[in-house]
Amino acid sequence: METYVDAIGVDTAGTTTETAEKKQNKKLRVMVAIDESKNSFYALEWAVEHLRDVIRAEPENDQEGGLLTLVHVHPTYLQYIYPAGGTVAAAVYATDSVPEPMKKAREESTTRLFTRALEICRGKMVKTETMILEGDPKEVICQAIEETHVDLLVVGSRGLGMIKRAFLGSVSDYCAQHAKCPILIVRPPREASTSKQQ
Repeated sequence: METYVDAIGVDTAGTTTETAEKKQNKKLRVMVAIDESKNSFYALEWAVEHLRDVIRAEPENDQEGGLLTLVHVHPTYLQYIYPAGGTVAAAVYATDSVPEPMKKAREESTTRLFTRALEICRGKMVKTETMILEGDPKEVICQAIEETHVDLLVVGSRGLGMIKRAFLGSVSDYCAQHAKCPILIVRPPREASTSKQQ
């Protein structure tokens, strides 16, 4: 076995293998952005299956697992009042508070969404947390990444065409440009995307 002595004269052979072993066993904080789309759930399934070695806890080795954060973003609700007989240009911004029936429907939808997502994570020994945010999904996800020090963001690809992408923008494109961590964009399987187009 070769030993390496650095410039100070300290034998670092033991620490080098120890450091490499720690890097190999390092558990990651992974964030998966989910919404009601099939593609976001495909991205979650892909992440749980393919990244399980870096996010799963291993109790038999007393090794703490990483953390999988499921993030869902509610768009900001804006309500406008239009004067009677007025034009659309005469709209006046009224309030950003969500009416109670809409709030309840949104909470029920989010509960169903997270229940479905957590079922996917169950049984894989993945420590999971959920996060509900409000605002523009592109910006809010990037901000959450910075605040929670995520190691990897996983998003599904919605498969927008060039025209829709130009007008609507794409969360995955925006995050790829602005996120402060690596981003993995998971595309749906080939057969699912071709059957969708027919």
